[in-house]
Amino acid sequence: MFELSMHAEPVNQFLSKGGERCGDTIIIRMQHVMTRSIHFAVQYFAGAVILLAFALSGLPVQAGEGDAGTEGTLPAASLDGEIQSIKQEVLALNRELFMLEEELLFPSSTQLAVFLSLDVGEFFALDSVQLKVDDKVVTNYLYTEREVQALHRGGVQRLYMGNIKSGEHELVAIFTGKGPNGRDYRRGASHVVTKSLGPSFVELKIVDLESKEQPDFEIKEWE
Repeated sequence: MFELSMHAEPVNQFLSKGGERCGDTIIIRMQHVMTRSIHFAVQYFAGAVILLAFALSGLPVQAGEGDAGTEGTLPAASLDGEIQSIKQEVLALNRELFMLEEELLFPSSTQLAVFLSLDVGEFFALDSVQLKVDDKVVTNYLYTEREVQALHRGGVQRLYMGNIKSGEHELVAIFTGKGPNGRDYRRGASHVVTKSLGPSFVELKIVDLESKEQPDFEIKEWE
């Protein structure tokens, strides 16, 4: 999913390579169980709403206007209103469950979110981005023409979201595309993130250097 997507990564990727601590393992298993429960609740509720909508649509309705309808009939406007109200409630619940799921999978104490944006982009046509965290590839993203156009219009993509430990972490982004005069272009940029208690937000920004007629690639943290 392109956001102008969340690439969900395993919640235990920030654990040490030497082994898992018992407390961490229990927390992670609880997160997985709660996440599965949330997905089941959404699917169950959505299915119930669909069945209800079908049931309501099968009821006889009164198409014309009048003070009183035949017994067993419902005004069409009233039925449509009920269905629309149920749909709105489902959408609101789905948003709340999605936010809860993100809070469970990516708590603020370990959360790292990386975004990507374009500024002008006349000297570079973006094809793909590879992102590494501490020399580990966490995402490879290949862009469609439509997605690049959305970025040119000011869109911001959430390229990656994951979990990291407190302390310093090196981010390396490799950009691939077409540079000046249509030449193949591949450039990397790096940045060290110091993870604290709160969530960390990092932006990868592609800008044009008018003086050099070359693209430039910036990585900066949001305050």
